[in-house]
This record gives sequence, C-alpha cells and structure tokens, in this order.
Amino acid sequence: MRAERRDDATARKGSTGLYDRIYDLVALIPRGRVATYGQLAAIAGHCTPRMAGYAMAAMPFFVRAPWHRVINSQGRVSLRRIGEGHDEQRRRLEAEGVTFDRRGRIDLELFGWAGPSRARLARLEARWGRALQE
Repeated sequence: MRAERRDDATARKGSTGLYDRIYDLVALIPRGRVATYGQLAAIAGHCTPRMAGYAMAAMPFFVRAPWHRVINSQGRVSLRRIGEGHDEQRRRLEAEGVTFDRRGRIDLELFGWAGPSRARLARLEARWGRALQE
C-alpha cells in the first residue's frame, strides 16, 4: 500500500517523522555511493528495511534527495511494481560511476556508503529529538 503524499506545507515544516528522518539520511549519501534500506533503517532508528522502502516509495516529488542511491541488501536495484523506475535508477547510478556486475549487483564493499560521520549524526539526532519533543 502506497503512503499518501503530503503537500509541502505539512511535510517539511518542523516535521521529523520517520520518513523525514530517512529523507534526511538519503540526502547525505554522496555521489558515486549507495546505501541499503537496512542501513538507513538502522541509522534512523525504530525502523525496518521494509519501512525504509515504503518511505522511499512515498517520497514527495519536492524532496530533493538522491533516491537512486538506495538499493537492497543484495546490492541490487529493487524492482518497482509500476513503471520503469529501476532502469532509471540504474542509469543514474552508472552516470555517477557506480558499476554493476553481470548479475546486476553493485559491490557494496566498493560503492557502499559508510554512513554519516559521528558529528553529523549527533546533529541530526539532536534536531530530530528537539522536533519530536515540541
């Protein structure tokens, strides 16, 4: 079931719900690197890889985050139910220098994102915590 899209006014104005935390993390993934749904879930906290996938599927169009840099734990682009998004995702990754093996997998040792620095994560967690308490 696809989550309902929110408009700009309600989605970002002081909101730090789970999806927003995931989008904050995705925005940090550098060009030429990838992260897995499970990795995002672990960093965001109180989340499963499937929930991270739902968040990515529900990402509003106005959120400027590199959605194409999020892949599954096998190093593959996840197939979409609708459309050709997986082909677009692969094209975008290849344009950034990410390579796929003959089985369509990305080497996570080579292209995997190490995650945010401790300092950056601490700033994010502080912001998330303050907003959740307000």
